[in-house]
Amino acid sequence: MSAPVPPAGDWIRGISIRQPWATCIVAGAKTIENRPKPWTWRGWLLLHAAQQTDRPALRLPLVARTIRGRELPTGAVIGVARLTGCHQDLVGSPPCTGWAQTGAFHLELSDVQVLALPIPARGQLGPWRPTEDLVDQVLQQLSHLRP
Repeated sequence: MSAPVPPAGDWIRGISIRQPWATCIVAGAKTIENRPKPWTWRGWLLLHAAQQTDRPALRLPLVARTIRGRELPTGAVIGVARLTGCHQDLVGSPPCTGWAQTGAFHLELSDVQVLALPIPARGQLGPWRPTEDLVDQVLQQLSHLRP
């Protein structure tokens, strides 16, 4: 018998990311997410593909290579990742990765796991607290995921 999972608001958050960036993360290529402000939250994140798609990004070679042959679901949780840190590159220094935007804060993501079946959900700006029902649906696919 497994130990009870703490309430979702205590150990997991959600992050909404426009496509194709969300798929680049679950594909394992993009290990950071650019944000205008630093985040203090650390721990598991539901990776939510927002309703909107960043159409110009589809033409970027780095993105096009990464998403080739992949579906780009929107309005759904498509994976999970662990947020382990947040940094901003020093002025004048090279970017930490080819995915880094100058001047942005970079959320450092690891342990990315893709869901076999996207789960329709609503997201929002900033880190958001998922419902218990949404976390339960994720755990049906990723039963080993624990705080």
